[in-house]
Amino acid sequence: MDQLSSMDASFLHLETPETPMHVGSLMIFDLPEGYQGDYYEDVKEMLGKRLHLSALLNRKLAQMPFQLAEPVWTEDDDIELDYHVRTVTLRRPGTMAQLEQLVARLHASLLDRSRPLWEMYVIDGLENGQVAFYTKAHHSGVDGKAGVELAKVLYDVSPKMREVPPPRRKRASGQYQLGVTELLQAAANNAAQQYRKLAELLPTAAKALGTAATVMASQRSQKGERSLSLGLAPKTVFNDSITNQRSYSTMSLPLADIKVLGKRVGGTVNTIVMAMCSIALQRFLAERGLLPKEALIAMVPVSLRAEGDKAMNNQVSAVRVDLATDIDDLPTRFKAIHASSEAAKAVVRELKPVLGVDVPITGAPWLMTGLASLLGRSNLASRMPAAGNVLISNVPGPGQHLYMAGARMVHYFPVSIPYHGSALNITVHSYAGLLEFGLTACRRVLSQDESYEMIEHLRAALREIEALPSVEAEIVELQPAAQAKAPSATAASVTVIQTDEVPPAAANDKASRAS
Repeated sequence: MDQLSSMDASFLHLETPETPMHVGSLMIFDLPEGYQGDYYEDVKEMLGKRLHLSALLNRKLAQMPFQLAEPVWTEDDDIELDYHVRTVTLRRPGTMAQLEQLVARLHASLLDRSRPLWEMYVIDGLENGQVAFYTKAHHSGVDGKAGVELAKVLYDVSPKMREVPPPRRKRASGQYQLGVTELLQAAANNAAQQYRKLAELLPTAAKALGTAATVMASQRSQKGERSLSLGLAPKTVFNDSITNQRSYSTMSLPLADIKVLGKRVGGTVNTIVMAMCSIALQRFLAERGLLPKEALIAMVPVSLRAEGDKAMNNQVSAVRVDLATDIDDLPTRFKAIHASSEAAKAVVRELKPVLGVDVPITGAPWLMTGLASLLGRSNLASRMPAAGNVLISNVPGPGQHLYMAGARMVHYFPVSIPYHGSALNITVHSYAGLLEFGLTACRRVLSQDESYEMIEHLRAALREIEALPSVEAEIVELQPAAQAKAPSATAASVTVIQTDEVPPAAANDKASRAS
């Protein structure tokens, strides 16, 4: 048995009926040409043969006595596949809107904690003949990147299903639940191991903190520049307590076009996504007279997972990014968003060894559970200061097409978690040359129609970013002006020398455009 880390367990303790803490995916498949079988039965048969390949699918929770310590994962050798893998048929005509509304309802219900924490749905009845597949798994056992690793286990890279070795026969212990002594001993051993790791990490932590402090000091803005240090976020309609009702909408864009656009306007794919969200959120709130004067701030999860780490757990932190909604000039706003995003990531890179440290706290389960219940019932989320206004996540995914039970996956949309104080979650996931958007929100704060409206704002925002001037064009325009000021070769050479001694503000602007 494995004890949950403090981070993994926090997703259990912070879960309430209003805030289910599972992440999901909505996949769209093209069935093989001439297919006449029962795709639900094919999927269920395939999953039955591969359950043993992923620990996530075979483990369930065992709670500690009196919730004095974090629960443990135990292996479940009696999985009821018909319970976990289900089928739903859409009513006619079977539109994408009907599918998204169905996913919103499925995503609102809690997972059964007495069983392995996952469910899958094969959804047919789509008007175009495609088949959808919705999955959800508890965040305590999987983060975004671990979910991508799980996809590699379950799916194939060709229509032909690969053969996998069968599971080895297990020796039954004859004990359905673990004893109190075993659980308490596991908790004590885990705490001892974590404190030992913490002690061993102290020299590395001190070095990381020192380096991070140096990086933050180097990011101090000059007088008159926009500060990279963010204060509290302004209050918006998204900073409110939520219900368990959900709205959900999707959008797909060509990834290659976004990459080319990012290079042309002086940013990255992540900058483009942030700028799109900034424009869409500003327009949505302004149309309702709800836009605050201060800039909106995004909470952005960042992965702490090391290269090659395939563990099915959470290794994630979060940074805050300035969405610069108080800047009307789009080129200036774009540069501000890019600078804020890169500055936040630079600090996280230095603090990576510290941010992933697990510190066991006795009594954390009942303490966090009580606080989560208080937060929802007291409406504190709308009264407390806000660290951010919206959750925006960008997760890299498989670069090639995947197949499941012979069907080709054409879309891979994320479905994520809103929470009290963050009623809207915008998650972006790359897949096979596409950038797939999934907007998951509390339906009371952002209705289904408003979610579709937000999608249209995102599309309009992309068109505005596409109209921005190229950074190469800006450089070309500057060069003739510099030459006109140089009446002689001597003066020109002096001008060149002076461009290396630009003030810090201009240097930051130059670096922003070149990145």
